[in-house]
Amino acid sequence: MKTRVCRLYGQHDIRIETDDIQPPGPGEVLLRMSAGGICGSDLHYYQDGGFGPIRVREPIILGHEVSGTVAALGDGVRGLKEGMKVAFNPSRPCGHCRYCAEGRPRHCTEMRFSGSAMRMPHEQGGFREFMVVQATQCIPLSDRTSLAHAACAEPLSVALHACGQAGDIRGAQVLVTGAGPIGALCVAAARAAGAAHIVATDIQDATLEVARRMGADTTLNVGRDAEALHPWREDKGRFDVAFECSAVSSALQDAMMAVRPGGTIVQVGVTGNLSIPLNILVGKEIALRGSHRFDREFEQAAAMIDSGQIDVGPIITGRYPLEDALSAFEAASDRTRSVKVQLAFE
Repeated sequence: MKTRVCRLYGQHDIRIETDDIQPPGPGEVLLRMSAGGICGSDLHYYQDGGFGPIRVREPIILGHEVSGTVAALGDGVRGLKEGMKVAFNPSRPCGHCRYCAEGRPRHCTEMRFSGSAMRMPHEQGGFREFMVVQATQCIPLSDRTSLAHAACAEPLSVALHACGQAGDIRGAQVLVTGAGPIGALCVAAARAAGAAHIVATDIQDATLEVARRMGADTTLNVGRDAEALHPWREDKGRFDVAFECSAVSSALQDAMMAVRPGGTIVQVGVTGNLSIPLNILVGKEIALRGSHRFDREFEQAAAMIDSGQIDVGPIITGRYPLEDALSAFEAASDRTRSVKVQLAFE
């Protein structure tokens, strides 16, 4: 059997190629892939050949935000059937290291994550027409659910985990800095968790409009008005919780100024070193917490999309066929017009 794949060879070097694919083995399923979202890490691989110390050292099929339909079952698979729609969990923790044993598999020391160049050989991803995966990575969906929406289960699970890091936010005043895909989904997750008022900031009107559609009560373009958040600094800060999704030093400092004493900032965006005003962190006794990927939140995200509790549709701003992958990556790189760009494999 043959399958077309989207393979990256290096910086700005994407090729659509054809591979052979084997039938699923015991405990495996063959998926007919439907949709695949281009993530920030995919863009780093495409634009820069990697990020930080993680570099593309061999050809890699990108993609970890994917969904599909079960095409064939291997021996011993239960709970799935041919033709069933599924969301695909790209995480494969080992199950036996210290962190897996502690119930924190997102920190697994032997984690296998689809479309990642962290290990050699690289973990091949889901930007392809067919893919053999572990049955345990497939979350069944109802027939009514859009597979384009289902491919957003992975980034939504990141946002749900970030909300969990903030604790109970019912009735809270919430700030989200950075209205890209994760920021917009943090807005939706905070709204679903019962936040009273949500303010989203960004430097692009297009992304802020998506954040509004995802549930933000107030949107502020801090690129056009650097002082837009100043009213929220009154009385030492008015926000109970901030989700910092931009990984920009000025955004983190804005969040620290606008969060009340004893408030919480969840750092979701990732970059290298940032300067932090420790006097504000200490003086206001702010809890600064990191948020890394997800665990059980993936099943929760898939269920929320499947039930319609969270509509992820507004973040999908473009869909391109596999043969137009280069155009898709260029569109995804343009934040003036794109939030989440997907490849369509069918």
